[in-house]
Amino acid sequence: MLFNLLAPLADEFILFNLFRYLTFRSGGACMTALFLSFLLGGPIIRRLKRLQAQGQPMREQYMTEAHLLGKRGTPTMGGVLILIALVVSTVLWADWRNAYVWAVLMVTLGYGLLGFADDFLKVTKRNTKGVSGLVKLAVQGGIGLAASLWIMIVARPPLESALAVPFFKDVLIELGWFFLPFGALVMMGTSNAVNLTDGLDGLAIVPVMIAAACFALIAYLVGNAVFANYLQLHFVSGAGELAVFCSALIGAGMGFLWFNAPPAMVFMGDTGSLALGGALGAIAVATKHEIVLIIIGGLFVLETVSVIVQVVSYKLTGRRVFRMAPLHHHFEKKGWAEPTIVIRFWIISMILALIGLSTLKLR
Repeated sequence: MLFNLLAPLADEFILFNLFRYLTFRSGGACMTALFLSFLLGGPIIRRLKRLQAQGQPMREQYMTEAHLLGKRGTPTMGGVLILIALVVSTVLWADWRNAYVWAVLMVTLGYGLLGFADDFLKVTKRNTKGVSGLVKLAVQGGIGLAASLWIMIVARPPLESALAVPFFKDVLIELGWFFLPFGALVMMGTSNAVNLTDGLDGLAIVPVMIAAACFALIAYLVGNAVFANYLQLHFVSGAGELAVFCSALIGAGMGFLWFNAPPAMVFMGDTGSLALGGALGAIAVATKHEIVLIIIGGLFVLETVSVIVQVVSYKLTGRRVFRMAPLHHHFEKKGWAEPTIVIRFWIISMILALIGLSTLKLR
């Protein structure tokens, strides 16, 4: 909004020229989201506590004893705070004319509303079922298909329905109309992977911020013809504006972490985890870096794979590979302290992010 209102006045007021710079607006979005999180965090958490006297319902068979004792009574749906700060900051600082921004916002809000409904049913009915799995997948798939079609229409040839392959500067795999379900699967997979990772205080939000920082850089580079040509990346016209969204996500994440740091005052719930994962997936599809997302978001992949391996192994052999899945609960069962698990997983996430970013230059 500020860009659309003030940038045209830059010739009369030189200070307004700052709003033409993507880096300035990205920084402004980050700081605005952080400020809003600090401003609204206390009131929102107090409201959630009043509405959730007993806190978030927990699946006791999937929780460690320490988890149950230490976290019972903590309210959920803290993702509302993230979404408010993220959306307001993005709308305030991004270019309203950019279709990519609105496509990613649609996925974020759509998945966020689905997560909110799931959390609301769990809290009000005092059970852990919430929205059924089939309904979740159907809604996620529908939103993902719509967003993929949107991105496909906006993108310029030959990128509109193609998959870019890292390490190869000229390799594009043409997917045709299969791009729609492929894009939807990327968004759905990332959304549910972040949801599985969100099991300890601060465990999910920091890797999400790390991934958002990586994609802020990726969006800026692929959206700039000069940098894209220098790095031999596929130029995606207009994608640079997603750096503003990613920066707002970082600011909102930092603000949420202030309240989610151990011992957490609030959990993000499905409201936050589904929305943030979906946002990362949508950004990866828009910037044509879906494969790189697997590397940068490798921690989410590991957590998801641990669940799949556990389920398949138990059904086929009757034995469990891990003491408990997802993976972070396995280490809890082994006696690792929660802060140890969280910080070590953060380190793993940073290492994977650096590996993912290295693909930008290796061509």
